[in-house]
Amino acid sequence: MGNKIKSFGLVGLGMVAGIAASMQFSAIAQKPMGTPLPLEELRQLSDVFGLIKTDYVEDVDDKKLVTDAISGMVASLDPHSVYLDKKAFKEMRETMLGKFVGIGIEVGMEDGYVKVVSPIEDSPAFKAGIKAGDLITRLDNEPIRGLSLDDAIKKMRGEPHSKIVLTLSRKGEDKPVIVPIVREEIRVQSVKAKMVEPGYAWLRIAQFQEPTVDDMARKLSALYAQNPGIKGLVLDLRNDPGGVVPGAIGVSAAFLPKDAVVVSTNGQLPDSKQTYYGRPEFYSSRSHGDPLAKMPAGLKNVPMVVLVNSGSASASEIVAGALQDHKRAIIMGSQTFGKGSVQTLRQLTADTAVKLTTARYYTPNGRSIQARGIVPDMLVDETADGEGLNGLRLREADLARHLHNKDGDEAPSAKVDELEEELRLAALAKNQKPVEFGGKDDFQLAQAINHFKGLPVKLSKTEVVRDFEAAAKADKADDKPAAGKTEKSKK
Repeated sequence: MGNKIKSFGLVGLGMVAGIAASMQFSAIAQKPMGTPLPLEELRQLSDVFGLIKTDYVEDVDDKKLVTDAISGMVASLDPHSVYLDKKAFKEMRETMLGKFVGIGIEVGMEDGYVKVVSPIEDSPAFKAGIKAGDLITRLDNEPIRGLSLDDAIKKMRGEPHSKIVLTLSRKGEDKPVIVPIVREEIRVQSVKAKMVEPGYAWLRIAQFQEPTVDDMARKLSALYAQNPGIKGLVLDLRNDPGGVVPGAIGVSAAFLPKDAVVVSTNGQLPDSKQTYYGRPEFYSSRSHGDPLAKMPAGLKNVPMVVLVNSGSASASEIVAGALQDHKRAIIMGSQTFGKGSVQTLRQLTADTAVKLTTARYYTPNGRSIQARGIVPDMLVDETADGEGLNGLRLREADLARHLHNKDGDEAPSAKVDELEEELRLAALAKNQKPVEFGGKDDFQLAQAINHFKGLPVKLSKTEVVRDFEAAAKADKADDKPAAGKTEKSKK
């Protein structure tokens, strides 16, 4: 069963300028071909290769042509499938451990430009004021349009302490925003834990890494030893872009009954049709034993709220979906990103690989996460004034060529008639600093504590509208006025 861990796919949020994900090492040559090669199409490819070699204005290296052909073929599939050359493959293996050299942003592609999904906490980009929704148009004054996402990310990587200048297009700004940033070796602190006030604990997971389960078990055990009367635990997964699946399973298992189903996958290959349980063989390596074995049993029953937002993706959506389906926690915040696909790393050579989407993720109740995400039980805005920076984020359903939800139940993508609302949010967020998660001004965390205490929770306007519509439908069926239920929905 120990080999189960190696079969988990990549679950990071698309291409990230320094974000880790789990890897499956599997030589491509060992896998039998399922279908015959399309000889006619391959002949055309060979003909084009020959034309370029003989007729193109300049000599082109053979290896470059083949590599670019592979890269283009894989990139055309979906936003998360990519060819990894020697440098990219090396960086991915390093980032599994939560460290990398770069500026620290999660990115996607939009209209030929790199779009910032989110700056990573405490990274150079975060400190420089890079915001979700920013479009990167130039790197060191060189236009970025025309570059592949992978090539753009390579340019943002570099040596420690080296400088790069980003030119940004930001909604609400009339002129380009010029931001100089010094690259650093970034070590993402996966787990943070503290008592936010007597009786109420806060557990923050910024990214699922190989050490996450061990770190969580150690920090929670220490916190519980000092505060055995914990009355409520907030699991904070906001802006968590994913990471290694064993980490997500281990975090879920810490709070679920023994052997509970955490997630299942389904794809073309037989080994992609799997169900994963909260057992040590699915989240722990044999050499280190079960990191959850010494966790206090009382934590299994502590009331929980899980905070999520549109930056919560992949592995964090697995955790939120599992705790929601098992009714173990209240999910609070905004609808998650919707990355419910498995990426598996297949090595081509000792130094290169293909990261390929091989399956979809499903919650314990069989709900597909892909392009839908997890809908919170309680919708709560990022701030008391609204969604702020979080409202500017793109989701999986907004990405070109995204893998569709087979159930047809996708999150609505941005529409033209929403432009006015986006501009309003951009103006609101223009001078707004990113929320310090776990800080004294963390509005969503305050609402989670209110929920534990039985105090009113300020729901988002979206939640109130949704509840009002549901109440209106129910009252219409009962031939009663809806007004009496509206006030209740606001509490």
